[in-house]
This record gives sequence, structure tokens and C-alpha cells, in this order.
Amino acid sequence: MATLLHIDSSINGENSVSRAVTKSFREAWEEQHPEGTVIYRDLAANPIPHIDGAAYHTQYVPIPDRTPEQLAAFALREELAGELEAADAVLLGAPLYNYSIPSSLKAWIDHVIIMERTAGENSTIAGKPVTVVSSRGGSYAPGTPMEGNDYAQSYLEWLLGGALRLDVSFIVPELTLAPIVPAMAPLLEKSKESAAKAHEDARAKAKTLATQLAA
Repeated sequence: MATLLHIDSSINGENSVSRAVTKSFREAWEEQHPEGTVIYRDLAANPIPHIDGAAYHTQYVPIPDRTPEQLAAFALREELAGELEAADAVLLGAPLYNYSIPSSLKAWIDHVIIMERTAGENSTIAGKPVTVVSSRGGSYAPGTPMEGNDYAQSYLEWLLGGALRLDVSFIVPELTLAPIVPAMAPLLEKSKESAAKAHEDARAKAKTLATQLAA
């Protein structure tokens, strides 16, 4: 049975739109794979430490030549990269914070990018499907005043699809702050429509991937 790596990074708990949408995806996935495996990491509840120099530079030392200290420094990177390699599909909750991704998600990314392993022409994860739920408090769609100021989607699209050679798709619920910001009240219906579409897209994507992986 297929394995799903599910990562959430929102700090908003039960009020998080990205978490709600990834939940819809995961539930649809589990309906298709009741005996499958889900590897779950909540980067807000259990943050990963930012990468340090020893952990970073050890990737360039041949495995047989690594000292016990280097092996220890690299252990978390090995664990996280192994989870990514073991997954048949990946689900990322990546809300837009201050025009980019949460720092907790950036820390995870820094650990799993390993040159000549997960990154590069012979990437061990090339072609693996990744669904990114990138929620936004406002709208950054073409024609809006904030067009072009969402640096999360462009960054993840290039990094995941380029450096890591993954097969990346996005689900983008917008206007998530409309229910709580009085000035955005006129956009409440559009917010609800965007959320409903995101949930629908998440369930459909999960079922499509499940069917493909089962074939």
C-alpha cells in the first residue's frame, strides 16, 4: 500500500485553513488506502531545529569517512530525507506568512535538500507527486493590488519542482482572513467559495493520486 508524507506548518491550530484542507486530502487518501501508511509531522507543534554548520557540511563528506560527531550531526537530516524518500506522495500545508513560507517549513526544507541525493540530476525523489496547500489571508491573484507579492508559491514551485525534481501541484485557498478582519467583510462570500473549492480540489487530488498509485 502507498505511503503518504503529510506535513503541516500553520501556527493557527484548529483555526487554520491550510490544516483543514490538508485534513480533507488526508481523509480522502485514507479512504482509498485504509491499510496504508501516513507519516505525519506537525512543524508548529514539534518544530525542527534550524540546520547548523556541522549538519550542512557533512553532506560533502563521503559516508565511510564521517566521524562519529559528523554522523550525529547528520542524523536528523538522514531521518527526514529518509521519510521523504519512503513516501509515495507528499502533502504540504504551507500558509503564506509575511509573503513567504513559515520558518518551520523552511527548516524542514533545509534539512531534506541533500546534494547528490535528494537534489540534483539523479534525485532519489524525482517525479514524486507533491501537493502543496498554500493558503493566503488576502488575494494575490492577477489583477489584484497584491499581485506578484506571494513569494511562497513561486519559491516552492522552483525549489520542489526544480532543485528536487518533484511533481508539484498547488491548492490555494484565498481570503482566509475575511471571517476575522472587519475590513474584509465584503469578501466573506468569496472567502467561503475559495475554501469550498480548495476542499473539493484536495479530495479530488487525493483520490486521483490514490488511483494512480494503485494501478
